[in-house]
Amino acid sequence: MSVSKRVSKINISSTMKIAQEAKEMLMKGIDVIDLSVGELDYPTPQNVKTAAINAIEQNFTKYTINSGTIELREAIASKLKKENNLEYSPSEIIVSNGAKQSVFNAIQSVVNDDDEVIFSAPYWVSYPEMVSLAHGINIIIPTNEKEGFKIKPEKLKEAISSRTKLLILCNPSNPTGALYSRSELEKIAEIVEQENFYVIADEIYEKMVYDSNEFVSFASLNEKVKSKTIVVNGLSKSYAMTGWRLGYAAGPQHIIKSMNKIQSHSTSNASSISQAAAVEALLGPQSFIEEMKNDYQKRRDFFCSKINSIDGISCFKPQGAFYLFPNIGTFFNKSTNIFRIEHSFDMAMYLLYEAKVATVPGSSFGLEGYLRMSYTSSIEKLGEAADRIKLALSKLN
Repeated sequence: MSVSKRVSKINISSTMKIAQEAKEMLMKGIDVIDLSVGELDYPTPQNVKTAAINAIEQNFTKYTINSGTIELREAIASKLKKENNLEYSPSEIIVSNGAKQSVFNAIQSVVNDDDEVIFSAPYWVSYPEMVSLAHGINIIIPTNEKEGFKIKPEKLKEAISSRTKLLILCNPSNPTGALYSRSELEKIAEIVEQENFYVIADEIYEKMVYDSNEFVSFASLNEKVKSKTIVVNGLSKSYAMTGWRLGYAAGPQHIIKSMNKIQSHSTSNASSISQAAAVEALLGPQSFIEEMKNDYQKRRDFFCSKINSIDGISCFKPQGAFYLFPNIGTFFNKSTNIFRIEHSFDMAMYLLYEAKVATVPGSSFGLEGYLRMSYTSSIEKLGEAADRIKLALSKLN
């Protein structure tokens, strides 16, 4: 007997696949520098960890309300009002096991069979697979480095049809680090206002914005846009809480209710301990974030300069997130005596085995000719990674 057709149509996350290969090499004692996974190298702030320990000691270890504790949803509402100029009641907010689950539940809640879902390439690896699981149709808008890897309004208009149900907007972007300005978002909003579809605003990287650039939450542009938008965010990137699995969504109450139904029959509530920690993260001291952001801006500047100095590579300088997305297309059809580079997956595997540096192929994000490299390692590790990559590429001819 075979597995379902739904599952047979999708692939395992390539970032997880390459990260697993890198971890297995590390377990064998091989000195691999892992630039594949989007995970901060900072520990969770001590006040957040203390809140979790206190929750355990106070026996806060039972089921919570499926949509999240009222304390956490009120904290999220407070954060959205204070930082993003967004008014939501707790009934318009749901807490999930990571922002990934929030995106999944939102897609399941609004997409019917053969509904069209628009997003740009390069895209986060899970978007097309999530749409496929909802029996939707992926409508992908190609972007390019010259245009800053951002959707242009005219391209969005061309992609819209009578079957369009959803637009997914990742800002700042994974994998490119592209950041939409207020004026760019307003032009997209003008189109959204005139059309009949929803928007998922994936804003998980909102705190990682550099060079005094402004982050603007899409739903904050006006009430009509807000009424069509599901804002997705979480604590994994902002507070170094990837393993705590805590994300949330805010949006129209009928959509949040639908997401709550789905979650009630899949995972139920997020971890009670993680929720207690999240309240402290959102309401406690925030100095950690600014310190971390300043550190990552230095790493970005250093690593982007190092990668751009390698002959044959050009690298877009990201305004947000913590990834580089360098163009490595000039190395295609080059080879060593035993290895030939024909596409980005070949390059990623070549660098893993030859340079002992783990990256993710651009093809996984829908754009061939690139690699994604996370700069969440130390300056020293990033410098060594760049040197290893340069040496490995010099061996190709």
